[in-house]
Amino acid sequence: MPAIILALLGLFIFAMGYRYYSTFIAERIYRLDPDFQTPAHQFRDGVDFVPTNKWVVWGHHFTSVAGAAPIVGPAIAVYWGWLPAFLWVVLGTVFAAGVHDFGTLVLSVRNKGQSIGTLAENIIGRRAKLLFLFIILILVLMVNAVFAWVISNLFISFPASVLAVFIQIPLAVWIGYTINKKGKRMLVPSLIALAVMYMTAVLANAIPALQIDLVSYFGGEGTDGAFGLDAVALAFLIWIVILMVYVYIASILPVWKLLQPRDYINSHQLVVGLAILYLGLLFTWPAAEVTAPATRDVADVSWFPLLFITIACGAISGFHGLVASGTSSKQLNKETDARLVGYLGAVGEGSLALITILAVTTFFATQGDFLSSYENFDMANANGLTYFVSGAGQLATAIGLTEGIAETIVAVIVVSFAATTLDTSVRLMRYIISELGQEYKAQALTKKHVATGLAVGASALLVLLPGDRGFGSGGYLLWPLFGTTNQLLAAISLLLISIWLRRKGRNFIFTFIPMVFLLFMTLWAMVSQVVFQWSWLGEEGIQMVLFIFGAVILGFAVWILLEALMIFRKEPPNSKPDQK
Repeated sequence: MPAIILALLGLFIFAMGYRYYSTFIAERIYRLDPDFQTPAHQFRDGVDFVPTNKWVVWGHHFTSVAGAAPIVGPAIAVYWGWLPAFLWVVLGTVFAAGVHDFGTLVLSVRNKGQSIGTLAENIIGRRAKLLFLFIILILVLMVNAVFAWVISNLFISFPASVLAVFIQIPLAVWIGYTINKKGKRMLVPSLIALAVMYMTAVLANAIPALQIDLVSYFGGEGTDGAFGLDAVALAFLIWIVILMVYVYIASILPVWKLLQPRDYINSHQLVVGLAILYLGLLFTWPAAEVTAPATRDVADVSWFPLLFITIACGAISGFHGLVASGTSSKQLNKETDARLVGYLGAVGEGSLALITILAVTTFFATQGDFLSSYENFDMANANGLTYFVSGAGQLATAIGLTEGIAETIVAVIVVSFAATTLDTSVRLMRYIISELGQEYKAQALTKKHVATGLAVGASALLVLLPGDRGFGSGGYLLWPLFGTTNQLLAAISLLLISIWLRRKGRNFIFTFIPMVFLLFMTLWAMVSQVVFQWSWLGEEGIQMVLFIFGAVILGFAVWILLEALMIFRKEPPNSKPDQK
């Protein structure tokens, strides 16, 4: 199968979805009002509530949700063949992710910029809110721990990318100051910053002295370092400490100082990166063939229903609703900007997931090479990201880049997105801790530095717990819960949107159908994992940490759903006026 055919087909469906389906949803279902006063204006404080140009908000939203997850998930899911992954990414983006991301953004804007957890209280009740907040808290804690692990390991594997990533921080601060204080536009400065980053990456790839290689500084692999750690583990520890300090500072700064300009730069990175990879695919045609099988029978793990939780970001993800209602809704200048920010953000992430599928499945010379590399699900899970970086580097060489430079630039892009997701997630965790502090009258938790300190401290502690992937992989103790928890969150968010639409007397079928589908797949997968994999009924015996957390999350989710469904059934449509 020529890869360019799949690329053009997928991009065409995305374009039609944004042009027609999102317009229908905006005008007929969500009924966007250009005159509605958004929370960014109503509660403007210069820190979190800041009216912002729609393309800048799109840049923040896009890069916050398009971290490493839309790369890792599809790179693993091609284990079952390219066809199921392709269909779920393309159709899931158009009919589920776009509607979900767009809807949570609108729902938050219509309710004073409140987070999806607080919205649960408004729509279902206080008990549902508290249960929902605890589920969200566990989810963002997992994201923080695992993304810190991913970034640290990428720094160790690609030391030429480090300087380019870190030079972005002062550049973003400079851009934020230039825009906020002098009223200049952000486009040209951000393109200059992007050029500086890539020139730095190219120079670092050519000049070893510019590579920040902590492992070699400590004597190389196998060398004993301090604190009883070898050189690799010590380098990892130092990177974790640096990252935790960074996310603490980044998550408490006003959004205009770092978050917005850095994310705007990263949005251009993503556009440039996607252009390089899709052009590389075009220039290698007809040689670029998908060597993976379309479908594949495997003995260890069934694709149904696990495909739909393995590919979360890139098809639909509950984390997107957290970003939409947690930060993006507080920056929206006009309600009509929500279509571009929410739906187009989902389409952009779907485009990244699509090229991930194609980069991985064209990387291998033959189907035999693919099958030997994806021999079992554990191998796919462990090496999927590496295959993407190598495959993307191979595509980038088609436009004249050397393999080393291409892999370095890809690593810079992946790390930048992961870092964006990480500090946005820490900011969201701070909001949640503050909300819980208000609920339980623990005023200390409502303080910005206390809540941020708890968020960073808990994330660092989880990272540094012993794990089966070596030192610092403690986040992976809970990571098997991420897919199911994330998709349960998306299903509950779609249910909240459906209830809201029903109260308004609007057609809720377009959010209700993807909610039912996602809920069915996710609950099936979660019950299978909790009961038949992690309990005493599993082949490996009870896995206590996963079983306890999984059972709690499953119980909370079922509780919330039952309360929501009772409200959905009992409350008559249009019981509240359709306010504008």
